[in-house]
Formats: sequence, structure tokens, C-alpha cells
Amino acid sequence: MALPAQDERTLPAVVLRDLDQRPLDQALSEMQALIDQHGHVVVVSSQAVSEGVDRRLHTIRSILESDRIALFRPNLPPLGLAVLARQLRQLATCDLSPGVLASAGRLLTHYIHAGAVLGSVTKLDRVPVGLKSHAKSWVPGSQFAVIAHPEPQLVRIAPGVALEGPEFATWMLVAKGQLQSDWIGTTLAPAWNAMGLREATLPAESVSWWGTSKLIEFCTYLPDLSVLYQLVTSVRQSVCHWCGIDVIGDRCVFCSATPPVHENQTSSG
Repeated sequence: MALPAQDERTLPAVVLRDLDQRPLDQALSEMQALIDQHGHVVVVSSQAVSEGVDRRLHTIRSILESDRIALFRPNLPPLGLAVLARQLRQLATCDLSPGVLASAGRLLTHYIHAGAVLGSVTKLDRVPVGLKSHAKSWVPGSQFAVIAHPEPQLVRIAPGVALEGPEFATWMLVAKGQLQSDWIGTTLAPAWNAMGLREATLPAESVSWWGTSKLIEFCTYLPDLSVLYQLVTSVRQSVCHWCGIDVIGDRCVFCSATPPVHENQTSSG
């Protein structure tokens, strides 16, 4: 799902629709046109999409023999993923190199708290089993609050029940499915000191990701471009020894190379 732009500077998103359903040559032409227009392409995809989509993306990258396509598939719920993609679109207007911009996705995931209020957790498989092993004993008709990222949490909603949230100022985004609840706005947002709350359309993958259509998905995020830019530029940059692109982190997002290990290096531990 492509969220609306935060401001007039935010670059528009390109949605690769029905990637595994269309003829391969069409998908190849679309990707090549994007590379020709922009130079580099960062593809952000959900872990909830079909394996066919993931295979098609790798096929396209392989056939084009391009190290200018970065495939990024973080373990975020769909709404959190949409927020991350918009943050990258915001940063794309800044003076960041393609490798640093693509690498920023990994960094910014740490600042997103993503979860949902669910009417059922019987088909939820996105949190460790230990957190919901006692779910069968909970009263029918209960509602549950789940945090999937950055650290899994699962509680039955009741007076006085709290969830650990961000320790920094954020905005909250909410997307409603087929569940009625005002708990996020009346309880969670104030408890997390959210600076504001906005609503969005529920992403197409949310029902399969959370295992139920009776849900309200939410996430908190940093909306200010200057803060995002400061976070990214404060991290040490390096040059990929294989393709020569600037990156942050220990793996190149375009060619997947890792720093070479020299003979005189010893592992720490």
C-alpha cells in the first residue's frame, strides 16, 4: 500500500501491481523504465505477499543483471511497512546517495512500533507461541492488543493493561478493519504520548498477516524529515568493496556483498 505523501516534497510511490500475474516481459519493461528514469530502484515488499511475487522480483533482478535494484523485505506488519516506504520517499528528496538511502530502511525499522487490536488470535502466527500459549483460556469475545515490532507483546485488553511503547515522540497511524474499538485512541495513544493520530486505509495484506479481518492495525513513526535525515546521516558510512557504492551497515543492499575478512582479522567473542 502506498500512503499519501506527508508533504509536497515527498516523492510519489510506484506500485508494482500484480507482479506475479502479468507476463514477465511487461514486468521487466516496467522495471527497466524505472531504472532508466531514476538510476536506482528500491523495492519495498511485505513478507505477507505471495512467494510468487518474491520469486518474480528476484527473477527480474537476475535477468536485468542489475546491481541498481535493491530488494528490501523487512519483518514489519503491512501498515508499518507502508510507513517505512513513505519515510524512504521523504528521504529520497535529500542529498543521500542511492546506497545510503536504500540502507536507511534497515535503520528506520528500529524506530517503528507496529501492532494491532484483534478480535481473535487463533490464527495469529506472527508472534512467538509462548506469548499466546494461554490464549485458549481467555474469555470469548475478548479483544487483544498485539505488538509485532520491535519486540513481540500480546495482552488481553482490560482496564489497567499496558503495552511498552516508544521512548521518543511519535505520531500514530491507525487503519481499521472489521472491528469496533476505541481503545487505541482513548488508551494506547495517550499512554504512548503520541503527538497526534491519523487514519489510513487498511493495507490489502493486513488480514492475512494478522490472521483475522476483525482487526484495527496501528503503528507509531517519526514524521519529521529533518529527524529522519539526522538519524541516517549520523551513522557511519562505508564503501562497498564489490560495487563501490556508499552504504551504511555491514551488507550492501544492491549487490549483497559483505565486508571482506582479512587473514589478520580475528573474530570477537
